[in-house]
Amino acid sequence: MKFSAKEDIEAPIEKVFAQVSDFETLERAALRRGAEVQRTDSLLKKGPGMRWSADFMARGRQRHLNIEMTTYSPPNTMRFYSVAQGLETVLLIDLVALSPARTRLSIDLNLKPNSIPARLLVQSLKLARSNLTKKFNLRMADYARDIEERLRRAG
Repeated sequence: MKFSAKEDIEAPIEKVFAQVSDFETLERAALRRGAEVQRTDSLLKKGPGMRWSADFMARGRQRHLNIEMTTYSPPNTMRFYSVAQGLETVLLIDLVALSPARTRLSIDLNLKPNSIPARLLVQSLKLARSNLTKKFNLRMADYARDIEERLRRAG
């Protein structure tokens, strides 16, 4: 099952990538939403091999997720991979410069069930697909506007 969204952001690609790859800010945002997020690698620089452990509530159950960055190619691409309770997830973040001051942010989330419980979860998600797609697109639009606003304030 795949979710995709694209948003155009009024900012240069390098600045947008810096915001999208500001993992400390993203970790704090997840904590504010009730997730427990912890960095589990010992890398000193951003790049493939960065790992996080996350615990959160989803669809009425406590979930645990280990996430690993598999691709880091500034200022264009990041890819993350995780497996949790039989559900394999690949998140691709892609940036394209439309002009010197405009960037397109694309996010693709691909879910692949590898167990019976994961298949049941994905099947229930498929039943609510249109609603989930709307929420995904709204979250993406909010995130893009938030990036624009942070960059505008930073000058």
